[in-house]
Amino acid sequence: MRKIIFLALTLIIGCFSAISQTNTEKTTADFFVSTQGSDKWSGTLATPNATKTDGPFATLEQAKNTVRKLKNKKSTDITVLIREGNYQLKKTVVFDLKDSGNDNQNIIYQAYPNEKPVFSSGKEITGWKKVTNTLPNLPKEAVGNIWVANVSDKFLTLYDDEGMLPRAQSERFMPLKGSKKNKLLFPKGTLKNWSNVEDVEILVRPTRDWIVNMLPLKSVDEKKGVALTSVDATYAITKKGFWVENVLEELDKQGEWVLNTKEKKVYLWPRNNNFSIVAPTLLELIKVEGKIDFKGATDVPVKNLHFRGLTFKHGERYTLTKDDAGLQHDWDMLDKDNAMVRFRGAENCSIENSHFLHSGSGAIRVDLYGKNNNISNNHIEQMGGGGILLCGYGPGTKDVNKNNTVYNNNIHHIGEIYWQSPGIFLWNSGDNRVANNLIHNTNYCGLIVSGCVIRFFKPSNRREQHRAIRWHEIGKLPKKLTPNDVRPYWHSKNNIIENNEIHHVMKKLGDGNGIYIRAAGAGNIIRRNYIHDLVAKTGKQSAIRTDGGQMDVLISENLIYKCNSQGMTLKLNNRFENNIIADVGPPRGGLYLKLVEGPSTGATLKRNIFYSTTDMCIFLSEPKAGKGLVGEDSRGRVPARIRDVDSDYNIFYSKADNTIAEKRLAKSQKDGVDKNSKAIDPMFMDPENGDFRFKPDSPALKMGILPIDVTKIGLQINK
Repeated sequence: MRKIIFLALTLIIGCFSAISQTNTEKTTADFFVSTQGSDKWSGTLATPNATKTDGPFATLEQAKNTVRKLKNKKSTDITVLIREGNYQLKKTVVFDLKDSGNDNQNIIYQAYPNEKPVFSSGKEITGWKKVTNTLPNLPKEAVGNIWVANVSDKFLTLYDDEGMLPRAQSERFMPLKGSKKNKLLFPKGTLKNWSNVEDVEILVRPTRDWIVNMLPLKSVDEKKGVALTSVDATYAITKKGFWVENVLEELDKQGEWVLNTKEKKVYLWPRNNNFSIVAPTLLELIKVEGKIDFKGATDVPVKNLHFRGLTFKHGERYTLTKDDAGLQHDWDMLDKDNAMVRFRGAENCSIENSHFLHSGSGAIRVDLYGKNNNISNNHIEQMGGGGILLCGYGPGTKDVNKNNTVYNNNIHHIGEIYWQSPGIFLWNSGDNRVANNLIHNTNYCGLIVSGCVIRFFKPSNRREQHRAIRWHEIGKLPKKLTPNDVRPYWHSKNNIIENNEIHHVMKKLGDGNGIYIRAAGAGNIIRRNYIHDLVAKTGKQSAIRTDGGQMDVLISENLIYKCNSQGMTLKLNNRFENNIIADVGPPRGGLYLKLVEGPSTGATLKRNIFYSTTDMCIFLSEPKAGKGLVGEDSRGRVPARIRDVDSDYNIFYSKADNTIAEKRLAKSQKDGVDKNSKAIDPMFMDPENGDFRFKPDSPALKMGILPIDVTKIGLQINK
């Protein structure tokens, strides 16, 4: 039954961009935009008049410029309705302070009722010809299937009517010992000194499990087996391997393509006979930009600007530059132009009921100054980058990204180029409400809340986190840092993460989670989320994880079900209360709760249910102290101990062998905790089919454990 509800809601949210308009919507408006319009007309008619001497505008740009003239003459809201059709943008439409609504006046750009306006930066490539001559090094399976067209632009992604086309990519190769961040030692024959070597990129999985980098080549020395990249990888290019992209030698599958900018030609093995191909020309399609005083204390935001019911397609893929400042682990970049709709200095603005798809970068960003903005009821899919990013200023005293709402968005199949891209990412952004979103089919984490990790608070020019720090506001810090030294600069505090559904994430990368929180400040609440079916064969994944130095988080009333590796990773003084963890692992493991780091003074573990239908379960684990260290591990951390946690009124139960639960409980009670906990059946309605409601005589109810209403979790149908 639950799966049927999921499918129905997914279909409903997919229609938001076309039909989900508010009850106050009207077919009359101040101005109209249409593909059949003209920027020489008044824009006050929904369709051209009979004599075609007046009618709607042709472009969003013209509507914007005309609204600027009207807004000071009118005190009430101004509405621009946009008719159905495809609007090709040749430049980013920028809304600045002149486009703010005055006082309580809202300026609204939205789809005409029951119509679907589509904004795209895709430029059609024409003049395709079947290749009849011999192309050197072309794989034999591609011979006779390749088409070619002349192009003048450089592009990194390409699209047909089905979506993003895969660029030609090699099999995975392993780097040789001695490779570095910008230096690849490669096996003989892997790379060549191509005449257009600057067009060639390598997709790298560095030493860590949580990141990939797309790196342009700078040079290749075939004799020495050394290739240099034009920008650094996040970590050394070792262990995990690399793939070569955009060379004819690898154009061996239907749908793949290669661009050669020296020849000014693009080669394609089309997916079907009747193909229409577009190349993106813009990273940002719509940008709302206030007056940003980046190094100073005061910004002036654009206000009261709203976008509703629009569709955005065909944004370009971003690239790393030498000046980029990375967020945690370079999962994204600070203040980067890599989303189709970007608010950079915005207050009381919104993007709602809109559809984002088929793009090389991200969907929505709220950068630097961003207060009281609303991102709701959007459908985001098939993205090369992330879904929604709230990205404040780097660590310092400037804390102006807050009080935003991210509600009821359907986000899936994102991170298709940059695998590490999460569905929703809050970085140095606080006091937000992130609720009722559905996140699924991502290659890494579903939802991340973070700031700058402690060890990066020292001067350096390293891209990852160091460059984002606002040293002119912080000043000199002690050599030996503690969380108390840097906690004033962790601004991802007091967020409410509730009622979200997350499933089938972590499909490619490892060491990640359904919900991850680190260096985020105090007062965050993670409650009533449903995280299930984290079933990919990747290691070190948890449904929810608190990481390095994270304190003062309440994690309550969450349902964790069928996660292959671990249920919950808990550190320090965080509270884990009234949660259900069911059927964690196998095959990767069966660890329900992992205690990692202490001291745990103030930590709670109360009124939780740990439920297993198999005998392959470890309900709780504690770390061992490092050799030669008294009470610390090899990294200087104090191991967490259940005896230091306020743990009680929990239920442990293994349907296959309940002696496992009994032994766990006995060990806890020997350590002086879990005095009132029990190793008994909690009496769920139908746990084998994912129904974790309590039967009327459930002992959980008698122990004060609150039921979790899953009908209020995930996407909600708009009333």
